[in-house]
Amino acid sequence: MQLRTDLAVEAREIAGEELSGVEYTSESTGGIQIEKMIVKTDKAVRTLRKERGTYITIELPPLTDDFKDTDERLLSIGEEIRKLLPVNGLVLVVGLGNTQITPDALGPRAASQILATRHIRGELARSTGLDKLRPVAVLTTGVTGQTGIETGEYICSIVKKLRPNAIVAIDALASRRLARLGCTMQISDTGIAPGAGVGNHRTKINNETMGVPVIAIGVPTVVDASTLAFDLLNIENEQEWQTLLQTLSPNGRSMIVTPKEIDLLIGRAAKLISMSLNCALHEDFELSDILSLI
Repeated sequence: MQLRTDLAVEAREIAGEELSGVEYTSESTGGIQIEKMIVKTDKAVRTLRKERGTYITIELPPLTDDFKDTDERLLSIGEEIRKLLPVNGLVLVVGLGNTQITPDALGPRAASQILATRHIRGELARSTGLDKLRPVAVLTTGVTGQTGIETGEYICSIVKKLRPNAIVAIDALASRRLARLGCTMQISDTGIAPGAGVGNHRTKINNETMGVPVIAIGVPTVVDASTLAFDLLNIENEQEWQTLLQTLSPNGRSMIVTPKEIDLLIGRAAKLISMSLNCALHEDFELSDILSLI
């Protein structure tokens, strides 16, 4: 039985928390809970179905309850993102997803609020006091069904032209549990597979395929219906699991569940990610200064 989740902490829960080859720490700071997991061995990779690397999970109060642009939690999250980024150089921020489908619109919505600065240089930067801004380029890819272009191909072509030092990919994720929707953020240095959360696997976007480090940031917005039913019904054997799958996936069509407040969740999650990332990219500027530039 394979339960679908994009979250490393949930993969660890499923596999057993005493799994060898994984380094796990947890701390509370600035009103948020930060869980860090480093996958170190091939055995852990196979068991967790997660790539080697660092996975940081941020536990937050539900975004549908309260969130402010100047929330101090942004600075704490930004610091965690900064630890995974190269110190200097151009960063390409990519918003993955489909703006026409609300649960999948997180990437484009967040990317639209990223401060793009690659074009601010030379005398313009010096005369406006913006010469300490880090060069940042922003891209939204759409999905293959809209463009006819594989997302990985699209990004790779831009990378060859711009030659960034790193890529930050933002995408909606799938969780195992409803309780994590809209109150969990995952940051990793292992890249991302667009569409994996809804079972639509595409070319991976990672260091191997892009030739530069890829930082992935996401918030879970959906739960696979069969995975949710497994937890609610406490399925105990393979036969019951197969019967459940046939019921919830008629004619091979899988179903996903998303909260009724998904519009509010996406808007606030996009703001949380974008502002945290802006803080991480432009550490010489105060949050209020960044807000004034967007």
